[in-house]
Amino acid sequence: MKPELIKISQITPDQSVICILGKDEIPEFLRLSKSEKEYALKQLKAKEDHVFINSYFKCTYLVRIKEGVPGFKAKEELRKAASKLKKLIKANNHNELVIASSNAFKGAIEDFAEGLVLGFYQFDKYKPADKDGEKNKYPSKLLLYGDAGKAEIKWLTDLTDAVYFVRDLINEPVNHLNAPALAREVEKIGKAGGFTVEVLTKGKIEALKMGGLLAVNKGSVDPPVFCILEWKPAKCLNKQPVVLVGKGIVYDTGGLNIKTGDYMANMKGDMAGAATVAGVLYTAAMNNIPLHLIALIPSTDNRPGGNAYAEGDIITMYNKMTVEIGNTDAEGRLILADAISYASKYKPELIIDIATLTGSAANTFANQAIAMMTNADRKYIKLLEESGQEVYERVAELPLWEEYGEMIKSDVADVRNVGGREAGAIAAGKFLEKFTSYPLIHLDIAGTGSLKKNDFYRMKDGPGSGLRLLATFLRKLAVDYKKL
Repeated sequence: MKPELIKISQITPDQSVICILGKDEIPEFLRLSKSEKEYALKQLKAKEDHVFINSYFKCTYLVRIKEGVPGFKAKEELRKAASKLKKLIKANNHNELVIASSNAFKGAIEDFAEGLVLGFYQFDKYKPADKDGEKNKYPSKLLLYGDAGKAEIKWLTDLTDAVYFVRDLINEPVNHLNAPALAREVEKIGKAGGFTVEVLTKGKIEALKMGGLLAVNKGSVDPPVFCILEWKPAKCLNKQPVVLVGKGIVYDTGGLNIKTGDYMANMKGDMAGAATVAGVLYTAAMNNIPLHLIALIPSTDNRPGGNAYAEGDIITMYNKMTVEIGNTDAEGRLILADAISYASKYKPELIIDIATLTGSAANTFANQAIAMMTNADRKYIKLLEESGQEVYERVAELPLWEEYGEMIKSDVADVRNVGGREAGAIAAGKFLEKFTSYPLIHLDIAGTGSLKKNDFYRMKDGPGSGLRLLATFLRKLAVDYKKL
């Protein structure tokens, strides 16, 4: 259960408080005794990560901001500090908890609250409650005291709601979340957020001749879907929409090139990109971001059953290009390519796709950065990099030089869906680039989208990577438009 974020104007003497300190000074609003203050100051001067004081009727947690840390890194350190405290907070069984600050930078309260809320996440839908009938003993309310503005609290509420939505979908097993079920979840969040969702079923997909999506679906007993999400407020600042595309492979066995060993583990999360773009539109709509946004979600599972597509097949895509199949486990780029070429009908200002696409990206950057490939204007890249630092979902650029296109040349078709062993992430980016003449940013979250262990507030089996990045990017893009 996600805690509610509430702004308060005063702290009562019996309320438990987390206080973020910019200096080794104890604010009077904490109402600590003389001995408690002396103890706290002694611990702070000893450079302890945090100080905990149990006053029997309340708890006080002091968190000191690290010195000499640059702005964006200081924000991340507070999120991490919040995550470190979650076990202690749970042990004290608070129903509500105040978050305050003293001599801290503006936004420190929200940053700490964000780390705490995201760190509290648990996927326990299929786990029975404990003997007391409770699944989660984290606080149900976080009370924000100080300079946290209502608009920022709303943004944080909606953003973390969206991250929870994405994480829930990533953690759903495929026997509960096939492609049609994913579409139903997207429809639900569209209704909740106030944006439109159109779901194209198999007949319409066949009529559109989306050869990539149909080919990947051939081994499945479940039909594919293609979701079109749209947020178009009354007064849009952009003349052409920004189109987001999310990979919706609800389970990836690798197809006939079946994954071996433990490579199939967590492949229920191969639809993270799809969930992410739905969550981004929800955040944008809930905060009335004045941009025309469209999100496209091609979705199916990739299985080796039935009449599964095979290595050596030649398929015809939505844009009439032919593709030679070099590996059926390179399926994500096929469904994305259909969606990216479909996006051209909107004459977009920019297309951004996001996908758990290649092991190559994970091998290159591990879980430290989202691999980015682009042919878009540098102003978008700069803004994306700034957004990545702000939320600490950093992007690292790989080139899309024309020479890399040689890797995916085919003797029998327009293009091949894989290259050789080298530069696999770039080969995927070059493949996608061929399916549009509009500016494209390709984000590969294979490394950051599924972790081997918890990374502070990022959960191992579904961190929701890329959502906070893209939502912040669009928010900043709208601000830039207003300056024109």
